[in-house]
Amino acid sequence: MKKLSPESGQELLDLTYSDFLAVFDRLSAGVIVVNLRGRIIFYNDGMAKIDGLDRASVLGKTPTEVYDLTPETSMLVQCLKTRQPIIDRPFFYRTRMGRVANTIHSVYPLFKNRSLKGAVCFVREYNALEETLSRVSMPLPKSNIGNDTRYTFSCIIGSAPEFLQAVNTAMMAAGTPSPVMLYGETGTGKELFAQAIHNQSSRSKARFTAINCAAIPENLLEGILFGTSKGAFTGAQDKPGLFERTGGGTVFLDELNSMPLSLQAKILRVLQERKVRRLGSFAETCVDLKIISSVNRQPHLAISENSLRPDLFYRLGVVFIPIPPLRDRREDIESLTRHFMEKHSRSLGRNPAAFSSEVMACFRAYHWPGNVRELEHVIEGALNLVGPGDVIALDHLRSHLPTWYRMMNQSSAPDSHFSGHLPEPEADDEWPLPEASDGRDPPAARRAKSLLRTQEERERRLIAGALQAFKGNVTQAARSMGISRQLLHYKMKKHRIARSSFA
Repeated sequence: MKKLSPESGQELLDLTYSDFLAVFDRLSAGVIVVNLRGRIIFYNDGMAKIDGLDRASVLGKTPTEVYDLTPETSMLVQCLKTRQPIIDRPFFYRTRMGRVANTIHSVYPLFKNRSLKGAVCFVREYNALEETLSRVSMPLPKSNIGNDTRYTFSCIIGSAPEFLQAVNTAMMAAGTPSPVMLYGETGTGKELFAQAIHNQSSRSKARFTAINCAAIPENLLEGILFGTSKGAFTGAQDKPGLFERTGGGTVFLDELNSMPLSLQAKILRVLQERKVRRLGSFAETCVDLKIISSVNRQPHLAISENSLRPDLFYRLGVVFIPIPPLRDRREDIESLTRHFMEKHSRSLGRNPAAFSSEVMACFRAYHWPGNVRELEHVIEGALNLVGPGDVIALDHLRSHLPTWYRMMNQSSAPDSHFSGHLPEPEADDEWPLPEASDGRDPPAARRAKSLLRTQEERERRLIAGALQAFKGNVTQAARSMGISRQLLHYKMKKHRIARSSFA
């Protein structure tokens, strides 16, 4: 067991606790103990395996120095502040070294003679929890086994702050019967989130049914959802609808704002009464469902356009989860690119191909109107064109380049719909941008490089202007820019902008 030396100047807990530390050292779960100053004084092997870190490098540091967290998002810091335990909370976090973990945390304050001395945090990985449950004959659902799903939370890739917040909210929503509404543009992964929530819930062994409300005509959709009774119309048969057939499971209403308002009123009644009535029948059938819905338009905008009933939004949006578009989580492009390359290389029976620096520059500068789905299709298409051992270059994206050029020009325009903040290129990416000084770079690469630098400078000026206008008040500045306070802190750190300069 490694501890801080007395010479370090950090106070150790006065443990009569010491007997417990020997036990903690042997636990498979991760254990962290911090003192009253928030410094880590104990960090066991289980935690080191979860984080992929060396124990000695962690001791003496604060959680915000080890993990990509703020004092507001660190459970250990909050436990010290509130003196209240935090029990069995799902948490998706990233270390400062870039490793991402999907875990459950329980944090408890440590007292001696009613005086707070520190806090202890117990951490379990979801994968480890799954294995434990399997050993006691309580298997969790696997992809494509019995419930019509393929995705769990382990399939979700991303480490951008707003994206991690969406994942955390989804994990917590999975443990409740409350309706969930997902908001995101086409291709952001709404059904992936919906399936993950279902597979994390107590209904995971039951059926998951997804319905694309935009793809089915109104005259057919009602019968599909509610079922039909013999004689309701010519050729009608007694047939249960999807609500009945999914009893005990989860129904996902995709693109709810595309559903006719008359049908939305009937959905509202199902939610209120927990009963469905087949077309042409007077009898009602009780149903037990968790309903997850999605919209591809901002809900209040959809309401103003009369494409979404406000009462249905308030009923279905009990838990509302916005999923950020890919252009707002550009730090995830590298990991997503690698994931899709490995996925489609396996399906095509080929070795993964490398990407040129010009291609990565374009990927980071492109607006991605089709979001993650578009990125996957671009990579799959390029892999079909590249030869064995070749590097994917701009020429392999030629079918996509016209769109790239058009969106590049749009993102540079003053009225671009970037919602107040611009794309953020990654300066420390292992695919460096091409040097432009010798003039030998392809024209598209030089334009991409210039665009990235221009956008970065515009973002820096925009942030500085907002902070100056509100005299360093981060909350008001973030609100004026239409982004979260946490994201503004992230961008201030990236651009080395100090709040104190404007206070």
